[in-house]
Amino acid sequence: MKYFVSCSFGKDSIATALLAVEKGEPIDGLIFCEVMYDHGRNISGEIPEHIAWIREIAIPRLEEIGLKTIIVRGPRDYIDCFNKTISRGHNAGKIHGFPLGGKCVICRDCKVRPIKKYLRGLNEEITQYIGIATDEPIRLARLKPGCVSLLAKYGYTEEMAKQLCEKYGLLSPIYKTGTRGGCWFCPNTRIPELCRFRRNNPELWREFEGLAEMPNLCGYGFKYGKTLPEIVAKMDQYDAQMQNTLFPEFNE
Repeated sequence: MKYFVSCSFGKDSIATALLAVEKGEPIDGLIFCEVMYDHGRNISGEIPEHIAWIREIAIPRLEEIGLKTIIVRGPRDYIDCFNKTISRGHNAGKIHGFPLGGKCVICRDCKVRPIKKYLRGLNEEITQYIGIATDEPIRLARLKPGCVSLLAKYGYTEEMAKQLCEKYGLLSPIYKTGTRGGCWFCPNTRIPELCRFRRNNPELWREFEGLAEMPNLCGYGFKYGKTLPEIVAKMDQYDAQMQNTLFPEFNE
């Protein structure tokens, strides 16, 4: 039997790994699947400040306490999935385009499948530690066989998980900015977070906007029915409101 933490490097999965060490639970390491935006240019799909923290701080510190991190990358990336030509059905011949929110092919093809393939390749029985806190009963009820929540076992809430990470100096900087974890291009990302990414990564964001101008896309809806230009308009409105709030003298 092998025991791995399914790790996003958010507070709950990191706290799960730390609990395993503190409580003497069996653990063979952490598995982190890095979703890529573009393999060819080594552009990660992770929030830039988060992936930099993972590589430069989190992984080395975890190694110091005896925890190995296995980084898995699938062969496909966002650009590959976006540009895939549909071969069947009434949309045959069109380019796939933006993934549907709630039915994300990126999560399926670039995250879930690579992890499953890696675990199958071990040819051993696997227990996965999943970072779900005791105050998340709905998610706990959905745990699949072979998956265990150490946070629930030891009565850890989400806040307690955060405090444990802080104790070890292993709390991602995304918790200081209020940014959600996950891919920066995810349709679930809130407008303020998209604005922050655009400010910090203007060239990459301009490139991303250009995807909406490609012809023959099957899907132009970026965020639950709204196109990327419509979301950009909301982002512009948000930035203008923030400017007015922080620097009202500019409008006098």
